[in-house]
Amino acid sequence: MKFSTRAIHAGQTPDPTTGAIMTPVYLTSTYVQQNPGIHLGYEYSRTGNPTRTALEQNLASLEDASHGLCFASGLAATDAVLKLFQSGDHVVAGDDLYGGTHRLFTQIFQKFGMQFDFVDATDPQRVVDAIGESTRMVWIETPTNPLLKITDIAEMVRICREKSILLVVDNTFATPCLQQPISMGADIVLHSTTKYLGGHSDVVGGALITSDDDLRDRLAFIQNAAGAIPGPLDCFLTLRGTKTLDVRMERHCKNAEQIAQWLQDDPRISTVYYPGLESHPGHEIACRQMSAAGGMVSFVLVDESESHAREMVSRTNIFKLAESLGGVESLIEHPISMTHGAIPAEVRQKAGLSDALIRLSVGIEDLEDLKEDLDAAIG
Repeated sequence: MKFSTRAIHAGQTPDPTTGAIMTPVYLTSTYVQQNPGIHLGYEYSRTGNPTRTALEQNLASLEDASHGLCFASGLAATDAVLKLFQSGDHVVAGDDLYGGTHRLFTQIFQKFGMQFDFVDATDPQRVVDAIGESTRMVWIETPTNPLLKITDIAEMVRICREKSILLVVDNTFATPCLQQPISMGADIVLHSTTKYLGGHSDVVGGALITSDDDLRDRLAFIQNAAGAIPGPLDCFLTLRGTKTLDVRMERHCKNAEQIAQWLQDDPRISTVYYPGLESHPGHEIACRQMSAAGGMVSFVLVDESESHAREMVSRTNIFKLAESLGGVESLIEHPISMTHGAIPAEVRQKAGLSDALIRLSVGIEDLEDLKEDLDAAIG
């Protein structure tokens, strides 16, 4: 089946009891056993739930992978990956990461003896130079949050295989609709399903996808042992979202590309970050590994003051000032005071994250309405 068909049907069959076409929400904590240890595939809902199973199979199919595991949030999924390792293990990560990921790495797991180096992953040699004897994983986002840098996944796969270390790709911004890292050789793909996969700003969740049977078993053990699982209603809402992922992403990408081009031509804007623009340094790689450039756009005003950026993001009407992204409605934010506020200023500046940066999650509203809203807010 093609992607759009799998988005609607993978992992889901009509309910055998009623014929209901939608996967039921199995609101149960436990399951009756025929004899001790003999059951119909489920024993306790922390370990497994039929609604969650449907979502996990659906997401695995969308990533063209064998296994999916769902979690209560994207950070809960990230936490599970880090629990594969132990004190003294070293991780090389891209230097432009979601602020929550950076916080989890440095303020939680670093306390337990794990070591992290953050490098510009758009330069493969910097990744190679950072890898040492204790390195166990390379962690990348592509496109990154919020600078939309592009990392060559195929090159990262080559490096990690040569060094016998894991490659994890946070595919939240691209979604499996635009990019499938497992097919390129990545070991694990992570999603904040809160974002484009859910798509309606009404559910929080996360997922890990892999085709490695051993990794799946180890991660499933952590999922069950630590218990950071989504509830069945959360899974149902996310399944509802994936059904329209293909059509939504088409509109997100179309609107974002037009907004990025319009901003680039506006004399009030100094810099636009969007991998669909030929001026973007990662444009060629993005064209090679993505089917479209996504729905996220970041930019800096000519007046590069933090105060001006704060004023501008507070003046929009259709673009709502809020954290998160990937919903049908357009959002605007000021990363350093919102999603990336936990990252120390010197670290942000070293990565190129300006205090005046503005990030857009371009929704699926009418394009002209979005332009008019931004135009008035820029002033």
